[in-house]
Amino acid sequence: MKYLYTILLVSLLTTSCEDVVEIAVPTEQSRLVIDGLVRVIDTDPSTNISIKTSLTSSFFGTIEPQTVTSIQIFNSTNTIQETLTESETGNYSTTVSSESLKDGSITLRIVYNNETYEATTAFIPSAPIDKLIQGEGTLFDDDETEIIIAYTDDASTENFYLFDFDFNEFLVSEDTFYEGEQFEFSYFYDSDLQAGQSAQVSILGVDETFYNYMNQIIAQSGGSQGPFQTPSGTVRGNVINITTKDNYALGYFSISESFTQNITIE
Repeated sequence: MKYLYTILLVSLLTTSCEDVVEIAVPTEQSRLVIDGLVRVIDTDPSTNISIKTSLTSSFFGTIEPQTVTSIQIFNSTNTIQETLTESETGNYSTTVSSESLKDGSITLRIVYNNETYEATTAFIPSAPIDKLIQGEGTLFDDDETEIIIAYTDDASTENFYLFDFDFNEFLVSEDTFYEGEQFEFSYFYDSDLQAGQSAQVSILGVDETFYNYMNQIIAQSGGSQGPFQTPSGTVRGNVINITTKDNYALGYFSISESFTQNITIE
């Protein structure tokens, strides 16, 4: 059992006393965190796969980069069989053809501390951005900045989307009420963006499982944290420890088509 010692110093006239208050802090084992969101740009013939690995602390959730034994990626058709190279602590990468990422299911395999972690996903298409402009509306105060985004959903399949509004701000959407139609909505930045400042806005295709995962992450973080910056023990991703089931990892592995536009705040 660990204790957090809080010293309370109370002064009353010329009399002083010092009490030690012991607060029991729950312990939680450190867990491996996988940042495995791979963005595929359709116009690029090759895609850089960057996987970041880190480790949580025992309780307060701080994350430190962590070197692992090995990271490999391969697909079900054997057109991809790559071992990623560590460029700096906890940052692994390799480059493959974009077309190969659309060929069958993709598996990420990580070996760390004599245990093997795996996550399997598949390429998920997205939709181009039709319109991205700055609006004049506000929700609560004049410090907010409105941007208006529009895109056209593909009617041939059920679609789920992840929006990256830069500055670690994310939003998810599903096409239940606008299937096959152009959909337009406003997003408000809480921070006071300055005139001339640029924001990079992306729309990524995700599957329903990643949609649900991100929905929980955004709800817990208030939308102001990225999906791999504040790990929560209650939100499980798709990374499975095949050696020791209960020693699961946090984070997610996804292969998503991404369309991006920049907007300059006026």
